[in-house]
Amino acid sequence: MEMKHVYLMRHCQAKGQDASCRLTEKGSAQAIELAHFFKGIRIERIISSPYQRALESCRPIAQDKQMIVEEDIRLAERVLSNVDLPNWQQLLEESFQDLEKKLEGGESGAEAAARGLEVLEEAISGPCDHIAIMTHGNLLTLMLQQLNPTYGFLEWKRMTNPDVFHLMIDNGQCQIERIWDK
Repeated sequence: MEMKHVYLMRHCQAKGQDASCRLTEKGSAQAIELAHFFKGIRIERIISSPYQRALESCRPIAQDKQMIVEEDIRLAERVLSNVDLPNWQQLLEESFQDLEKKLEGGESGAEAAARGLEVLEEAISGPCDHIAIMTHGNLLTLMLQQLNPTYGFLEWKRMTNPDVFHLMIDNGQCQIERIWDK
């Protein structure tokens, strides 16, 4: 099996958290900057969360590379809870330490990571060796945590909009490098 290169990306700055929220003006500029970043990087396939902010973040990359963006609902952001939680950051931190923790109307970290990793595993088992995946901060961090347990809440807090992690997968071994440093 060839070495696989996967670029796990977090979307650009958005106007909000709802699935229909679009990018801000700054976010739209970031999406163009992201496409510029990928100019010299080979991409054979782009898979994205169907959320508007994710699609708008990867569309310029797809246009530059004359590709279509495949939407996959499994890349949607994790729902921590469907009720308003004033202490949501504390609960989020706890959910990174206890992946089975599940809040009202929400999804556990383990459940979210499993669906995100399903997309990743299907992508790397396919014929493409250079794959871009656009998702959201919480889900992306949970996926990284499953690949390398040193990732967690602090890495989520340090993540930027956008952000890019390069996964190099060879013979079942995965190296992770954060390559976005803007």
